[in-house]
Amino acid sequence: MENAQLQAIDAYWRAANYLSVGQMYLLGNPLLREPLQPAHIKKMLLGHWGTTPGQNFIYAHLNRIINAYDLNMIYVAGPGHGGPAMVANTYLEGTYSEYYPAISQDEQGLQKLFKQFSFPGGIPSHVSPECPGSIHEGGELGYSLSHAFGAVFDNPDLVVACVVGDGEAETGPLATAWHSNKFLNPVNDGVVLPILHLNGYKIANPTVLARISDEELHSLMRGYGWEPYMVSGSDHEQMHHDMAAVLDTIVQRIQEIQQQAREHHNMERPMWPMIILRSPKGWTGPLMVNGLPVEGSFRAHQVPIPDPAGNAEQLNQLEEWMKSYRPWELFDENGKLQQWLQEQAPKGLRRMGANPHANGGILLKDLRMPDFRDYAFDVQQPGKDKASDTTVLGTFLRDVVKANLSSRNFRIFGPDETLSNKLNAVFEATSRQWMAKIEEHDELLATDGRVMEVLSEHQCEGWLEGYLLTGRHGLFNSYEAFIHIIDSMFNQHAKWLKVTAEISWRIRIASLNYLLASHVWRQDHNGFTHQDPGFIDHVVNKKSSIVRVYLPPDANCLLSVMDHCLRSRHYVNVTIAGKHPAPQWLTMDQAILHCTKGIGIWGWASNDDGDEPDVVMACAGDVPTLETLAAVSILREKIPALKIRVINVVDLMKLQSSSEHPHGLDDAAFDLLFTATRPVIFAFHGYPWLIHRLTYKRTNHRNIHVRGYKEEGTITTPFDMTVLNEMDRFSLVQDVIERLPQLGTSCAYLKQEMQDTLIRHRNYIKEHGQDMPEVADWVWKG
Repeated sequence: MENAQLQAIDAYWRAANYLSVGQMYLLGNPLLREPLQPAHIKKMLLGHWGTTPGQNFIYAHLNRIINAYDLNMIYVAGPGHGGPAMVANTYLEGTYSEYYPAISQDEQGLQKLFKQFSFPGGIPSHVSPECPGSIHEGGELGYSLSHAFGAVFDNPDLVVACVVGDGEAETGPLATAWHSNKFLNPVNDGVVLPILHLNGYKIANPTVLARISDEELHSLMRGYGWEPYMVSGSDHEQMHHDMAAVLDTIVQRIQEIQQQAREHHNMERPMWPMIILRSPKGWTGPLMVNGLPVEGSFRAHQVPIPDPAGNAEQLNQLEEWMKSYRPWELFDENGKLQQWLQEQAPKGLRRMGANPHANGGILLKDLRMPDFRDYAFDVQQPGKDKASDTTVLGTFLRDVVKANLSSRNFRIFGPDETLSNKLNAVFEATSRQWMAKIEEHDELLATDGRVMEVLSEHQCEGWLEGYLLTGRHGLFNSYEAFIHIIDSMFNQHAKWLKVTAEISWRIRIASLNYLLASHVWRQDHNGFTHQDPGFIDHVVNKKSSIVRVYLPPDANCLLSVMDHCLRSRHYVNVTIAGKHPAPQWLTMDQAILHCTKGIGIWGWASNDDGDEPDVVMACAGDVPTLETLAAVSILREKIPALKIRVINVVDLMKLQSSSEHPHGLDDAAFDLLFTATRPVIFAFHGYPWLIHRLTYKRTNHRNIHVRGYKEEGTITTPFDMTVLNEMDRFSLVQDVIERLPQLGTSCAYLKQEMQDTLIRHRNYIKEHGQDMPEVADWVWKG
């Protein structure tokens, strides 16, 4: 490569480094056109310098290959708090000012750029949603590589340059993510170029991968299935030369792999190239501060010069550091990047900050959806027949897959549980994507499957997030108990959705849809370890404009809910459904009405029409619905004069006040349903206190008594799970008796009958290992 081009790359790198330091330190004097004074320094110094110069180095070199090879590329910054680099580079390429005209390409704009960084009313220090070109925040480490792969699935022309920090590389999710190459189809998918950035240190400790030999590190990467290329050192000129040469080699190798697959149909899994970049932490920064080494040490991690405003020597050191980038060569008299440097950046949508894949809502197309009503389970009368809700849903999802095969914008993700969760019908339309070796007796594996399964919830979540963020649709199915593994990933995505909804140029993306089956009440055979409904509690902590929780009581309601979720935008939708045969309650027409409202009185199960009820029996979830209706049938038989209102809740957020959640009922509507004075016996899928939390402001909250999961479980029968947690029909009947003093002692015999039945139940399951026929074969008679 010609020296002139390498010198231009070096100058561009210097400009990015200068802007990065300026963001961390300066309030004024952005081009150092006067001596640096304490008044020019921010009062609170925040940010992370250590990873920044390495990322600026990478970005500058990626710009060159984008221009040279006309690449469609986005940049994922994995190291935490690498915000100065992305902001600096998107500003230099012009994208930042296009999105934020007030941050103009002049000295005044530079001053605003510097001031806003980690400043009240400004932007965070990590690669936040406010930064153009970002699909990955980096505030929590471990997910950059899985996000990158999610972005390139079904994006055959896209290249994602994914910078993996050596601290991040120590996390479990990132270590597993290297295996994503076993799922990458070189014909229909794009390419991930991982750049493992070894700068040696985390906040205070050395990093593991930086302290092993090159031979061991190369062996590790080759064992993961990658072909590593090393760029190592600190000499600027040599590093530029080496990086440029390696990138040229890698681009040509990628093109060869794709050509072999796309033109010659060679589908053997390739060794994809990756880069190992060794450079000093805080490269080009101060070598020593206060007599201690900084560059190349953990002290470069955050703010290398801690007190320039209060220490004259440090102020001079900061000025010398910034002037070492020679800003007078880089910016013209107006403060704009010199024209010859502007030409180093790609143009238009080829700029990584302007690439539409990093603002996926721009590319999002509606799913082609079959009519969910065509998949209805035929309900002749409530509760007469049984079906597996998720099995019924599987036929609908099968045809969603089929309808979108040509557009390649829908995938199902899950940790090896799609069959276990009874979505079997999906495999009538597709297989699992798999690029590793296939043995003779393997089933449902193909190089072009639409189901992505790997036994890591982290990877499923990360892949799906990357897929959604770049403008596609998907569904994550999992066991309810183990979705907790991705609690913090859900947190980050929900926060991303909340922030991007408030950014005018960010276009809304498809919702993140969870289907949680194998739930708490039907994990009797797996035992206590698999019994946890707490993900709901975690989800409802997030912003009400983002989260939705659905508890459909039967298959037709599940179909209606899932159709809605797959069509929705910019939410996190959590749907919990059973996979075992269970009574079916509503016709499709009834289900549509019920799910559209989200909550309602089931008149066919109630007997209070025209009267004030004596008691309200409420339920949310399939098993709570079953137990509630079974309890109602006992009460209506044994105490026929008792006026009972049955309320079923599909949309859990209906219980919140309309002032707190957009789906919530106002107080008048809530009181009309639940009354202002009557006892409410509420059978709930999850932990009981969540219902109290959602309803604590309601007029009748003092009369709401909730039964749900209370951390009791073991390997037992399905019905015994409800008994252990006192949510069974016989306990619910006793709750009614105890909360209706007007019944007096007339129900003493009924209460004793319920207690005796529970004793018989316990004895029966210990002898027979299954539930009593009167429970297992119970049918609603109306």
